[in-house]
Amino acid sequence: MRDLGRIVIFTDDPGWHGRQLRTAFANHGYESDFVSLTECRFAIQAGSNPVFIPGFEHDLPVAAFVRGVPGGSLEEVVLYLDVLHALKLLNIPVYNDGRAVERSVDKGMTSFLLQNSGLPTPLTWVLRDRDEALTIAENELRAGHLLITKPLFGSQGAGIRRIEKMTDLMWLTSSRGVYYLQRFVHCAGAGFSDIRVFVINGVAVAAMRRRGKSWLNNVARGASCELIALDAEMVELAIKATAALSMDYAGVDLIKDQDGRYILIEVNSIPAWKGLESVCDVNIAKLLADDLVTRYIQV
Repeated sequence: MRDLGRIVIFTDDPGWHGRQLRTAFANHGYESDFVSLTECRFAIQAGSNPVFIPGFEHDLPVAAFVRGVPGGSLEEVVLYLDVLHALKLLNIPVYNDGRAVERSVDKGMTSFLLQNSGLPTPLTWVLRDRDEALTIAENELRAGHLLITKPLFGSQGAGIRRIEKMTDLMWLTSSRGVYYLQRFVHCAGAGFSDIRVFVINGVAVAAMRRRGKSWLNNVARGASCELIALDAEMVELAIKATAALSMDYAGVDLIKDQDGRYILIEVNSIPAWKGLESVCDVNIAKLLADDLVTRYIQV
């Protein structure tokens, strides 16, 4: 197959997902290079590409696939996102683009956008004042509710705590001075579980139930995966949530509560899919590559 150009896959750890994507793009005739956003920079001068990407010094990529945005200081994260914004302004397709990543990496904005779109999401507070955060937590506990406190920016369950009793308030810590509190949703049935729906270009392609060893249901923290059928309500919510955050693709997390209602918890713009593929026969990387190439490159 002839070489049609090169795609950059932004990631710090290519691993299994990177290999899957590289194979999928190669099947379309596109080479792909792994690059960390930490290695990218701006070089603003006449007669040259303003965005420097290692390996693409002379010709910018035909597209960029975002598999990871590193953490860091506010300034560092802004720089990484600026690179994604700049590429899109240079008419380079970015999948998911900087706007989608910004909206989902900030859990406060995710919660706002879901609620603003009329979608069911837990009662949430995002605030600066510690005394007010403690008052909210105390009032919730007295009313018989548990709380989740988590970093505003984070993934794979890192830094998340459940506030169950007054003495747990000692764990109420801020994320660089900002408190994110969310009412805990008890799932239907025994034990702990949630649902991950994978959406690509407005289509729910597969779903799994994740059963955690504790109330955290992240696969990275040992949760088991179980393939489940896609029902109409689940699909509708997942698609609407992905659209609310303007994403090409997403991993949408829902919980069915004890009253049988679906509640949207998170929308991930850089979701993993190894756990999902372990229980289904859907080739996620192929579907992602098919969508990116046919919708944005071969137009």
